[in-house]
Amino acid sequence: MKKSELRAKYKALRSELSENDIEEQSMAIANRLLALPIWDFQYYHLFLSIEEQKEVNTEAILHILQGKDKHIIIPKTDVENDRLVNILLTDNTVLRKNKWGIPEPVEGIEIPAPSIQVVFIPLLAFDSHGNRIGYGKGYYDKFLAGCSDYVVKVGLSFFEAETAIKDLYTSDIPLDYCITPNTSYCFKK
Repeated sequence: MKKSELRAKYKALRSELSENDIEEQSMAIANRLLALPIWDFQYYHLFLSIEEQKEVNTEAILHILQGKDKHIIIPKTDVENDRLVNILLTDNTVLRKNKWGIPEPVEGIEIPAPSIQVVFIPLLAFDSHGNRIGYGKGYYDKFLAGCSDYVVKVGLSFFEAETAIKDLYTSDIPLDYCITPNTSYCFKK
């Protein structure tokens, strides 16, 4: 399927999820993450969920990272420069929803992309080769292009993999892993 068709399909599937479905499946995803070989790093980039879009709730993952005493970096959208700014989450970080409903830090200490070792990535759909589809703005592909070659890219999805995404771009950056409530996919070679 093409990206536009997959976006429509998975937005519709997500819209059918209840709050209880989201909470249970998000917790299953967080529990599956614990089995991945990703916990020896220090700098983890974590998106904060857009409730209105019924994204995977990352609150449990946030608590896991805090419990493991990791440095947590959260994105702030810089619309003027069409990029994500990576802000260190501290006890003093003030969050506010932006125009898309994304909880973001108002200000804070910026962490350069090459310092980030693991990135948890929001997505609408992904395929059996690790290719993913977001909302179509390209923020994560631009951000990931600035990360080190060794950054571990972990997608989080309520749904299983599609066979293939037909219309990929050369700028699309594939995942290393994708975690669903029922399956842990590994795409690393």
